[in-house]
Amino acid sequence: MTTSTTAESSAAVPLLDLQVLVVAVRRRRRLWSGVALLGLLLGAALAVLTPPPPTAVTKVLVAHREDQPNDTGTLIRTDVALLSTTRIAGKALQALKSPEKPEDFMADYQGTGLTNNLLQIDVTADSEAKAVARAKALADAFIADHVRRMREAARAEAKALLDQRDRMRAELGRINKTIGDDSLDRDAEASASIESLFARRAELNSRIAEFDQRAAEAGTGTPRVVAGTQIVDAPRVVAHSLTRTAAMNAGIGSALGLVLGLALALVGTVVGDRPVLRREIASNLGASVIAELGPEPRLIRWPWRPRRTRAARERLTTTLARAVRGSVEPVSLLELGCARSASAIALNVGRALAAEGPVVLVDGLPGPELADGRQEPGGPTVVSGEAAESLDYPTRRVGVGSVGPGTAWTDLRYLGGQTVLVVRAGHSSAAWLHTVARQLAEQRIAVIGVVLIDPDPGDRTDGTLWDGPRTALRGHEERTARQNGTGQPRTERLARQNGTGQPRAERPSRPPARVPDSDQEAR
Repeated sequence: MTTSTTAESSAAVPLLDLQVLVVAVRRRRRLWSGVALLGLLLGAALAVLTPPPPTAVTKVLVAHREDQPNDTGTLIRTDVALLSTTRIAGKALQALKSPEKPEDFMADYQGTGLTNNLLQIDVTADSEAKAVARAKALADAFIADHVRRMREAARAEAKALLDQRDRMRAELGRINKTIGDDSLDRDAEASASIESLFARRAELNSRIAEFDQRAAEAGTGTPRVVAGTQIVDAPRVVAHSLTRTAAMNAGIGSALGLVLGLALALVGTVVGDRPVLRREIASNLGASVIAELGPEPRLIRWPWRPRRTRAARERLTTTLARAVRGSVEPVSLLELGCARSASAIALNVGRALAAEGPVVLVDGLPGPELADGRQEPGGPTVVSGEAAESLDYPTRRVGVGSVGPGTAWTDLRYLGGQTVLVVRAGHSSAAWLHTVARQLAEQRIAVIGVVLIDPDPGDRTDGTLWDGPRTALRGHEERTARQNGTGQPRTERLARQNGTGQPRAERPSRPPARVPDSDQEAR
């Protein structure tokens, strides 16, 4: 039965809880918002400190002999590739009379095909005038190279057509000679051969005329290509707006920083495994969450607080004061990541109990948060652990300690046999919360509740541990009073019966004997 229950509970816990991830990332908003802000500032600073070099742009209209309406841009991409060659770069440098290497010059410009016949050339240089001159020389070099290639292609095509025409003319001359020689024979066989020669001569005449026409067309298309390839947009300097560049770089830096910050927050959440939700904290500590409070301000404490915050603190003070009054042994407040909040809660509880008699707050905190707290006349007295042992007059004691790393666990028993844990959400890992619960159980210190500090506003989980020990503050004092038969806590009644005013130690009650239901259970 135990094995199946354990398996069911482990199967019910997801490997990655999306709600936990969202809550943890939202709580780490300082991290990712800070990284996004840093990216924004770095982007803006980069635009100011490293302005773009002077850039000139020109546009060239490129005509091709093979232009087709349904061209997919292959020709213009070929022109862009040819622009980034050492031959064109070298021609441009020769026109500029520059000793720079073509390989180095190729890194300072780039071509972009805007349409099938429009090429844009961007050139950078040390100055605006130099950039414009380089753009002009580069465009002229490209146009000259393009025209030269087109002319060479036209001449080669025309030469090939004329060579083919000359071969056909030579064949035609041989056929004409054969026809002249065979015209003397008038027999039947010679007549058939002459007819085939005449047919071949007609075919050759037709093809020779066709090749003449194609050769003429090849030479005629070149002027159209030459006239169509020209600079349509003269080289000019590109105007750079510092504000626009800074805004664009800042936006890009902010987006990259936000992505990086969110990634760091997610990785930190998964690796750190620090519970934030009420459900997880109550499950790891083995005690129910009885109250939630916001964090104490570190620098400035405003005299006014929201009504909702004051009401929550008053309810918690009343609940803890009632628990201290109804407890036989001292009650302690043990903090985990929130020493300021625990000190403030202890002082409020001490002031509420000071009206009924002397109250001593035993300071077991590693820091001076409680000792430096605001103490009022007639309020509780703050003493150290050594001074508390020397008190010989009857007083109520409320211990304040810590369960953080480095805690002396055996000393916590002297602060109180029952404790209320004051835990900051998302401060400690799940492993440390398990360690705290195990150490308190070994020291036989009952955890009667958890006060959650700085909870997530969107947390809707249940912080009540329904199957935990019956030491929660909800209904505990009322059951004790009813069992004693009076409306007063048993502690005060025992104190009056003792006659000394001090609470007398109760004998621990034994649980009733359980009658077995069957013989097998009895065995």
